[in-house]
Amino acid sequence: MHAYRIDGLAPDAFAPLFALDDEALRAHGMRRVVADSPRGYPCRVSLSEAAAGETLLLLTFEHHRDGPYRASGPIFVRERGERAPTLRNRLPELLRSRRLSLRVYDAEGWLLQARVCEGEQGEAAVEEILADPRVARIDAHNAAYGCFLCRIERD
Repeated sequence: MHAYRIDGLAPDAFAPLFALDDEALRAHGMRRVVADSPRGYPCRVSLSEAAAGETLLLLTFEHHRDGPYRASGPIFVRERGERAPTLRNRLPELLRSRRLSLRVYDAEGWLLQARVCEGEQGEAAVEEILADPRVARIDAHNAAYGCFLCRIERD
């Protein structure tokens, strides 16, 4: 088995945004939303689904900053989301229930490969990908919407 870890995003960067009114959020390309179902609002801080009725922000997050593969995409962040504890050698439930796009990078940020798989096959796919010693990390995305879900890093 190849060791890996997954961390939720740090909530400190997002906390001040919840104090902005809706007009100020729109000016920055963000939206405040209220979850209307128990599925479909995956928080990138807690790495869990928001419950119906919870308030979240929908905003753009730059998850790959360097080189020709620079990338950003939409993410949800729960207003009261606490950072998930580090997960080791297992995927969070929010990945298991979605079709995934896995983008695989080396230590310098160069794309080595990409693949799509069903979430229930995600752990096997990650294990297979990490068999390549060049792999430093995998960025997991929702294949249908393209949203960044989390980073899987070699541990």
